[in-house]
Amino acid sequence: MTSIIAEDVLLLGYDEKTGRPTIGSTELNAGLAGALLAELAIKGRLSLADKKVVVTDPTPVGDPELDAALARIAAEAKVRKPEWWVDKLEGAKLRERLLVRLVEGGVLSEERGRVLGLFKTVKYPELDGGVERAVRMRVESVLNGAEPDERTAVLIGLMHATKALKKQFPGADEARVKEITEGGWAGEGVTEAIKAVEAAVLMMIATVVVVTTVS
Repeated sequence: MTSIIAEDVLLLGYDEKTGRPTIGSTELNAGLAGALLAELAIKGRLSLADKKVVVTDPTPVGDPELDAALARIAAEAKVRKPEWWVDKLEGAKLRERLLVRLVEGGVLSEERGRVLGLFKTVKYPELDGGVERAVRMRVESVLNGAEPDERTAVLIGLMHATKALKKQFPGADEARVKEITEGGWAGEGVTEAIKAVEAAVLMMIATVVVVTTVS
């Protein structure tokens, strides 16, 4: 099974040695949901109509996570905005399923333990570091001026939206990041949909931060 963009987000969102997240749960979970929507747009399954997500082709793409998301969107009686879907698709269960995929694929290992003999812990250190290195090389190449492919441009946009890009790639030039995230590197309809998804991820994160602060 080929990897999906959400797995790239997950790999970059975990420390390869400690196996723990380097991105906050809210940001990471929203980024994973956004990655599903963006990849379905790239594959011609979703688009925007009146700023809402519509299914343009219900044909499965062959990946269980993408196909489940596509079927869920197609089955929804009401046409919804991207931020609604980011909220509905994100969550710990999505992350757990993707972590299991990466463990079963030999990319990550799973280490379970207890703190003080009471609290269960689980870590996911890298087993095959070559996979994340390949992702990093693609991102660094584009950040350094290479022409972005759709997948890498989406990944950079999502990492930027989750406030994780600078942490993972501290040397990234802000002007270059803006050029990538605002550029027309895909067809007009796809670019519009992906920008809406990235904006929805930002909105989701901001909303949770505000609610948490007020509480």
